[in-house]
Amino acid sequence: MHDTPFYLAAGMIILLLFIFGFIGRKIHVPGVILYIVLGIILGGLISDNAVLDIASKIGIILMFFLLGLEFPMSKLGETAKKVWSGGLLNIALNLGVPFLICYFFGLNFLTSFLISGAVYATSSSITAKLLESTKRMANIESEYILGLLIFEDLVAPILVAVLIGLTSGQKVTGGQLGLLVLKIAVLALIAILLGRYVFSKLSNFIERINDEDIFILFTVGIAVAYGGLAVYLGLSEVLGAFLAGMMLAETNEIEEIEITTIPVRDLLLPLFFLSFGSTIDLSHGVPMIGLLIVMLIWSIIAKILVGVVGGRWYGLSKRVSLRAGLSITSRGEFSVVIASLASGTTKVFSGIYILIAAFIGIVLFIFAPKITTKIYGSPKKPKKKIKVPEG
Repeated sequence: MHDTPFYLAAGMIILLLFIFGFIGRKIHVPGVILYIVLGIILGGLISDNAVLDIASKIGIILMFFLLGLEFPMSKLGETAKKVWSGGLLNIALNLGVPFLICYFFGLNFLTSFLISGAVYATSSSITAKLLESTKRMANIESEYILGLLIFEDLVAPILVAVLIGLTSGQKVTGGQLGLLVLKIAVLALIAILLGRYVFSKLSNFIERINDEDIFILFTVGIAVAYGGLAVYLGLSEVLGAFLAGMMLAETNEIEEIEITTIPVRDLLLPLFFLSFGSTIDLSHGVPMIGLLIVMLIWSIIAKILVGVVGGRWYGLSKRVSLRAGLSITSRGEFSVVIASLASGTTKVFSGIYILIAAFIGIVLFIFAPKITTKIYGSPKKPKKKIKVPEG
């Protein structure tokens, strides 16, 4: 599509996304899967496209901005206190153990670290999109799942920074790591202060402009700007976008902001999955098939354990904990970022792993309620107390 006029190419891509999304609805397959497949099919035709890259990043920024709206400061604090143990378990099982598996297969330290880094994080975008599209956002386990995703979003930038240093041949010092953690703390502190002392006082202002066509400029501008500030500090744009949503949650005008912003997100977010699919190159075959099979099996088991064990620590029932574990096995955007630091067979291996893990994760998410019911049976409905009239 490099020689195709820009507007024609853009229109064709959007229409293809519509067709694949429509087919997904008819055959009951999430559009996310088909958008990734479309990206793989188009491959080099849409790779290195600056407009697509920017649009897809704005789409993912708006997704996390809208997620942040669901987490006012007080609620986030309560979640953080409860999710830290599950977050540490996640690091041990999905970063530490995969590293040891790679080392056991004879890979060197850097390659093992790169692959285990790509294995670590659940796809926040796929998981959040599925929570919303399957109407499970209000379920009990969604708070624990989103808490884990936030925990990973804090760990992943540090992981990426270390890997960038290692792959560039530079030594990563304790001071550099400390600076990165400090940046995250400063970004969060600024968001807390702005939310509490600025945006909490803007409810009347938002009520006056929420019917105006300029309101979308206000909401998207804040989301993208704070995401951009995070990137400027060397952090993740999705972390900045999430914090921006938290800031605007303090206005108590969440519904109005969502009504305005969701249509823009729905237009741009499919482009992220399309772009993700286009980064997966299957032309060189599948390297290290034995390691790939072992890593896929372990990474699925490990995430389920994070749900089952961590969910119990969080205070969820056995049924709900299992449903949570089955819902967090897909890998995605952070894995792609880490895989992009690799080269040769390591990059191909990581790309194939991410694709398969994303597909398996989506399937497990969809069937999580049925699997849980199969194991634990149908949940018992509380018996209604019958009042007996006196006399």
